[in-house]
Amino acid sequence: MASRVRVGLGAAVLLLAACGAPSASPTSSPRAASPSAPAATTATTTAPTSAAAPAAAPVPLRKGERFVTVKMGRAYTPRAPSTGTDDYRCFLLDPRLKRDSFVTGLNVLPGNAHVVHHVILFRVPPSDVARADALDGKDGRPGWTCFGGSGLEAQGGSLDSAPWLGAWAPGGGESTLAPDLGIPLKARSRIIMQVHYNLLAGRSPDISSAKLRVTNASSARRALDTILLPAPVNLPCRPGKTGPLCDYRAASADLQDRFGAMAAKTNDLLNLFCQSPLPGPTQSCTRPVRERATIRAVAGHMHLLGRRITIVVNKGKPDARTVLDIPVWDFDNQASRPLRKPLAIGPGDTLTVTCTHDQALRDIQPAFAGRPERFVMWGEGTTDEMCLGIVLVTRP
Repeated sequence: MASRVRVGLGAAVLLLAACGAPSASPTSSPRAASPSAPAATTATTTAPTSAAAPAAAPVPLRKGERFVTVKMGRAYTPRAPSTGTDDYRCFLLDPRLKRDSFVTGLNVLPGNAHVVHHVILFRVPPSDVARADALDGKDGRPGWTCFGGSGLEAQGGSLDSAPWLGAWAPGGGESTLAPDLGIPLKARSRIIMQVHYNLLAGRSPDISSAKLRVTNASSARRALDTILLPAPVNLPCRPGKTGPLCDYRAASADLQDRFGAMAAKTNDLLNLFCQSPLPGPTQSCTRPVRERATIRAVAGHMHLLGRRITIVVNKGKPDARTVLDIPVWDFDNQASRPLRKPLAIGPGDTLTVTCTHDQALRDIQPAFAGRPERFVMWGEGTTDEMCLGIVLVTRP
């Protein structure tokens, strides 16, 4: 079942500031204080920077590293389908790698900060390049529409080993991995750059790019992999609030109108997969661990109505351990958090993500101004919601 739950992950990586590295000072505020507080030896990163702020001083190349820049071939002017204000567009980029390599750092450079909401990079192995080529420019415009992932089925098919390379969101800057880690990228691979454009501020052209740190594949580095822990969102309208979109089926139909049939099915599939209880502000999902791994870092993702998110290993058991607890969710601080001490997991263990959302937050968030209250579920738009845990691991 897990391999068939093709979760719509369009907005779901605002947190993974590039390659899973932590924020510059994740212990500098109460919201970062958790059992997964970072250790200085796990990873390093420059100070955060956004497209509208002066860039931080670059981190010098480390031994064996080189820079590789990938960039959209031509400008793209976003357009949202039907009544929506969000456009997800994928662009195929070529890093021109002649040998197997590791990506050890990443700096996403959004071209137009007025429309770029976030950027996600996916790995495309040589075996999938032809399928990606077939999608590129098929509708006469650069790239292709890609709500819910990269548009390649193999890319979104597995929750236990996601093909993510990294991501950017406002406030993010260059991230670098610890000296013993790397994200594998095979020779002749391509990269899909998925850009989420939010059009509340209007439409204007964009050319975004990314600067990769690359080193040749080496046994001295461990491959960093990504486990995704999605849970459904079933947030009803508040008592006394009424309207056509307060009905689950009507809200689901609206999602389909904005993002396609798969978007409308995602929450239903998650409800089935996670055996969710009745609608309410708090939802969770527990997944069994299927193979041995070592947790190196964790992160969470929700949108503007998020209140709290946790990830617990072996919840409800004597050896339970909370590896992520963000008691006050901050949409603008979604960096991953390295564990102070890596944690080994394996078959027999479980991973549980739990999220709490709050409709009252729509009264103070400008993005909801003038929008009617609705039954909120998993969706790709900025004013929809998500509940996603991210566990970054190395494997034997």
